[in-house]
Amino acid sequence: MGILEVKGVNKRFGGLQALGDVNLSVKENTVHAIIGPNGAGKSTLLNCLVGKLIPDSGSVMFDGQSVLGRKPHEINQMGISRVFQTPEIFSDLSVIENVMIPCFAKRDGAFRMHAIETVESEKDIVEMAEQMLLDVNMQDKRNMHAGSLSRGDKRRLEMAMCLVQNPKLLLLDEPTAGMARADTNNTIDLLKEIKDKRDITMAIIEHDMHVVFSLAERITVLAQGTPLIEETPENIKGHPKVREAYLGEAQV
Repeated sequence: MGILEVKGVNKRFGGLQALGDVNLSVKENTVHAIIGPNGAGKSTLLNCLVGKLIPDSGSVMFDGQSVLGRKPHEINQMGISRVFQTPEIFSDLSVIENVMIPCFAKRDGAFRMHAIETVESEKDIVEMAEQMLLDVNMQDKRNMHAGSLSRGDKRRLEMAMCLVQNPKLLLLDEPTAGMARADTNNTIDLLKEIKDKRDITMAIIEHDMHVVFSLAERITVLAQGTPLIEETPENIKGHPKVREAYLGEAQV
């Protein structure tokens, strides 16, 4: 059993079958990539995992609990964090302030630490945020306005905002979209560092095969809302079903 188990998930939008009987098992402490051509259902599946969409049928279990019917903030509190295609940061705040914000969650009528319940003071929160910036190599930019950062640094900041919540599962929706190759390679290195330092599971949706093959231990290929194959990166390369999905015809 994986930490994330998707079984028989279906989702329609009118006459369009976006997901058809999708099964997916993501093992704990692994990096699992979900790939496929445009319109394959990748984003729809991700939105089902984080509570933005409810499947028409099927189940989504995380760490033994169903995510279906839960609001996004409740799923976040279960230990799932999401990195968006476009980094979601507070542009008018400083870098350190951005990382401090997720440390608080409104619970039982009072603001308390979401990630670590024993933290009591703002000083402790600042120290936590500074540690996160150190982990993503942004400590020298702590006082900069977040909106002035490069796209690569905005991505690093968003990573810090996710990691300060101590998630068990990090969902990454095209984390290198719109980046130059240098920033892409830096993001790959960052994700490898995070994986080495933390007991964390990652599920990545990505079009850049350089990113996929640099990070993934297992790959699921979707086409027209249906899983075609789940394999190791070595067995995915050149697979006729994968080439058919991307190129429109099987090649052997």
